[in-house]
Amino acid sequence: MNWKSVYDKYPVNDNMIWLNNCGITPAGDHIVKAVNSFITEYSQKGPLARTADQSMTRKRIKEILSELLGCHPDELCLIHNTSEGMNFISHGLEFKENDEIILLENEYPSNIYPWKHLESKNVTLITAPSCASPGDFFKNLKKLVTEKTRLISVSAVHWCTGMPLPLEKVGNLCREKGIYFVVDGAQGVGMQPIDTKKMKIDFMALSAWKWLMGPLGLGVMYVAKDKLSDVGLAFLGTESVVDDEKYLPYKDVLKPSADRFTISTPSTGDWVYFLASLEFLHNIGFEKIRMRIYELAEHLTNRLRSIGFTVISENFPDYPTAIVVCEKEGLLSEALVAKLKQENIIAAERLGRIRFSPHIYISEQQLDKAVNALSKASVTQMYAKSMRGGS
Repeated sequence: MNWKSVYDKYPVNDNMIWLNNCGITPAGDHIVKAVNSFITEYSQKGPLARTADQSMTRKRIKEILSELLGCHPDELCLIHNTSEGMNFISHGLEFKENDEIILLENEYPSNIYPWKHLESKNVTLITAPSCASPGDFFKNLKKLVTEKTRLISVSAVHWCTGMPLPLEKVGNLCREKGIYFVVDGAQGVGMQPIDTKKMKIDFMALSAWKWLMGPLGLGVMYVAKDKLSDVGLAFLGTESVVDDEKYLPYKDVLKPSADRFTISTPSTGDWVYFLASLEFLHNIGFEKIRMRIYELAEHLTNRLRSIGFTVISENFPDYPTAIVVCEKEGLLSEALVAKLKQENIIAAERLGRIRFSPHIYISEQQLDKAVNALSKASVTQMYAKSMRGGS
């Protein structure tokens, strides 16, 4: 694979080194071309434009995603973000007093806030420690499960440490105990192999703009076919019902697929953007992409170690990840991230550590440049600290 050809498709590389792809990914030239084509044709033909065909666009998006996730297209729907999907699930399922829900320590807010309303119904929210390794996490999680546990909702990958969660083990545990299994797939889908059936995932929500390189404000929800009837609709809209293109008479029958959760008129431009990103990734091959970003992460990890940083993924060597989180004793990560930004190198600070996440349009040379800049910033910070101590 000629990865330079991918590199050349991303104008961001002319301006900066973007290493926050598990946060947001910039758009490539193929996205600009697809969206420009849509806007141009829409300006001439309005909703009659070929590129504005929502039915065909949705169908192809779901085909690619269903292949990636090992599910049926009817089990997927397009929403706006992870929070929206989690709210559909938390408001749609029925809970009773004293039920227990297990969530993840230091979880991203999208998988915390949507469950908070259940506390007013005397449902107990329990936090499972994230731990240093997937094995330790699972061991501690099992201890929290009781006969009152109704649902477990965790991320596929912890956003602060880059640690993949043992989804298959958790899914088997949930199936054995009759517990709903919910996954926040935002940090995992596109970077980790996720098979919804093998992992026995009942529900999953994710955002499009991370490893899938889609647009901000677009998300995906997965609802296992055998769990669809378990989720009532907290909101009902035009697209929730069968034969929705005929507005009258009103319908009482919901769509027999997860599309009932799309509710109403989508942002067609976002769908066009997302399809262009998915086609691009699909044509390369998701497995090939996964191996490449792991390769980049390993290169970055080795370089960080060479300048004295500890990399958190050393705690889980058997679980590959493309989120590289590091720290060095005595250094302030937030200040280092700010210094890197001044050098047009974009990373993130999480839980007092530096988080890098390269994608396929990043080169080893860029990673070397980022590490060299971090090394210089570290020396400067240590010098400044010693001078303050000396005064």
